Amino acid sequence: MFGNLSDRLVETFRNLRTKGKLSPADIDATLREIRRALLEADVALEVVKNFITAVRDRALGDEVSKALNPAQQVVQIVNDELVKILGGAARKLTFAKNPPTVIMLAGLQGSGKTTLAGKLAKWLKDQGQTPILVAADLQRPNAVNQLQVVGERAGVDVFAPEPGNGVGNPVAVAKDSIKHATKKQYSVVIVDTAGRLGIDEELMKQASDIRKAVDPDEVLFVIDSMIGQDAVNVAKAFDDGVGITGVVLTKLDGDARGGAALSVSSVTGKPIIFVSNGEGQDAFEPFYPDRMASRILDMGDVLSLIEKTQSAFDEAEAQKMADKIASETFTLEDFLEQMQQLRKMGSLKGMLAMMPGAAQMRQQLDNFDEKEIDRTEAIIRSMTPGERRVPKVLNGSRRLRIAKGSGTTVTEVNSLVNRFEQAAKMMKTVAKGGMPQIPGMPGMPGMGGGFIGKAKKKDKGKKGSKSGNPAKRAAEAAGMLDSKPTDGSSSGSAFGL
Repeated sequence: MFGNLSDRLVETFRNLRTKGKLSPADIDATLREIRRALLEADVALEVVKNFITAVRDRALGDEVSKALNPAQQVVQIVNDELVKILGGAARKLTFAKNPPTVIMLAGLQGSGKTTLAGKLAKWLKDQGQTPILVAADLQRPNAVNQLQVVGERAGVDVFAPEPGNGVGNPVAVAKDSIKHATKKQYSVVIVDTAGRLGIDEELMKQASDIRKAVDPDEVLFVIDSMIGQDAVNVAKAFDDGVGITGVVLTKLDGDARGGAALSVSSVTGKPIIFVSNGEGQDAFEPFYPDRMASRILDMGDVLSLIEKTQSAFDEAEAQKMADKIASETFTLEDFLEQMQQLRKMGSLKGMLAMMPGAAQMRQQLDNFDEKEIDRTEAIIRSMTPGERRVPKVLNGSRRLRIAKGSGTTVTEVNSLVNRFEQAAKMMKTVAKGGMPQIPGMPGMPGMGGGFIGKAKKKDKGKKGSKSGNPAKRAAEAAGMLDSKPTDGSSSGSAFGL
């Protein structure tokens, strides 16, 4: 979503880094580019003005003029101010002292409230809570059925005493749900309320009545990140009419400009607590302003990547796999298992986008085909257990059978086997303490051509060739004298020390 904004800011800072010393004119030119980039990203004008003023005041002060690297200091200032307009520190959900905790969802129709209710319920369930979904949206056609399907996918119960489709009293349903949750000992109640195509008094009145009936601990305003400038007006209206305590951004994986995320928290004064960045049940995560600012400035989000890895990979299994690599017994079966673990982390494209410098390879990421993993998995599953353990037995007829069984071509099967063999060689080298030679990169001076980090053995029976240039020959002789050991031992250093 922040692709265009990130590209513009990265290009601006790249031009800034070419200057050893920054003048007021350089800072003003940089701020003009940043202002244009923010306005083009649909950030609210009020937010842009405050942001530029704050950055200018700090950039023209002693903080930058006395810095060893002024350009880098300006980048740090922009990062700090971005964190501020995104809400400052991350805020967690507020839980009730005496269960159940009541969370009410509000927002416009089409913002993704019902889908998000299921994601939130699943996330709470993974945190050790026992949530229940409440179908208080009785206006939209099939809203109750949709919530029941979402709840089934998330593996949580749904309280739906009314059929919906215009039948039933949503305020009574919400009130009864609290009694039901208390009786059945659910720890969290998530109330899905009705939305409208626009802001109207009836919507606000109903949402306000539900709030009075259930006295929620959190009122989360669910907003579509793709609606642009209007996001600020809608958020203000809901805050005035209902009284929201936090914001949830949906559809963050879209191709919109993303100004809503940079505006809504600053204008309403309410923190962004969660973001949804996909259709899957796991495409949901807490919002961290500092990490989002790092993504926008193309510094990556390594902490979120580590958290995803820790949640998907089992430590004992990881150690077992490391032992297999060290003992050179890594097989295609292990490779398949690693791919399945990788799937648990979500979209591979999304994970790569968290790496520092991802903006520089955005075109490659956009062209990356996630289905390639499916094809690879199909090829491995079409092999027999023996073929997975010993790929060398794969002759022509076996590869043809595998290609037909997986719906691929023999060329794709050959490509997978070749890549696996190269990876196995690389792992073998790493296990022995070496570093594999990077393709296209010559060996470092004094090191072997095959692997980086391995000293080149000299043939003691042959004399080294001498240069025809007298100056070079003298330098070679001086180098040999300097490197001659004084304790009688032979020199084994790759650098001739």
